Amino acid sequence: MKTLVLFYSTYGHVYKLAEAVAEGARQVAGNEVALKRIPETLPAALLDQIGATQAQKAFEHIPVATPQELEQYDAIIIGTPTRYGNVCGQVQAFLDATGGLWAQGKLIGKVGGAFVSTATQHGGQETTIRSLHTELLHHGMVIVGLPYAWQGQMGHEEVTGGTPYGASTVAGGQGERQPSANELEGARHQGQHTAQIASKLAS
Repeated sequence: MKTLVLFYSTYGHVYKLAEAVAEGARQVAGNEVALKRIPETLPAALLDQIGATQAQKAFEHIPVATPQELEQYDAIIIGTPTRYGNVCGQVQAFLDATGGLWAQGKLIGKVGGAFVSTATQHGGQETTIRSLHTELLHHGMVIVGLPYAWQGQMGHEEVTGGTPYGASTVAGGQGERQPSANELEGARHQGQHTAQIASKLAS
């Protein structure tokens, strides 16, 4: 069985969640896990201007995925920052290039999931994940979220991401907040749970 953890990250928050999702997926026996990133579409000058160039060096060693390779995997879990309550342009451009796969039904029956980073607690975590779910459903994929079996999303003692739709983190208005231990644990749980479901469907 093969799982792809696919992400786009501007400042590294989604990347850290992606690492945790991949770590959880690797806990499932016989699961080959690939961690790949979605290509950048912003010009270098703009990345410099918004302070992303330096931040992205932390994950520039991660290989870049192509839309065509998605059919190679049994499970695909996609991470994105939110943009006005929706997926970022880089992720949308990548998914827009999967029309050939859709036309041939190449992703039908595969397991899909999503995770997200937002600046604020109510900055569109759930709407962004649900919008990604919609696109995966158009491909005929089986959607897996982050079940309440993971108790980390039940507490109210701290500011934390984590939704039944998928793992999440709150980055802060200036990106100053890094994913918390609880948020990373939610991401690991999602990765493991998704891979377990994919393994059952594949058997």
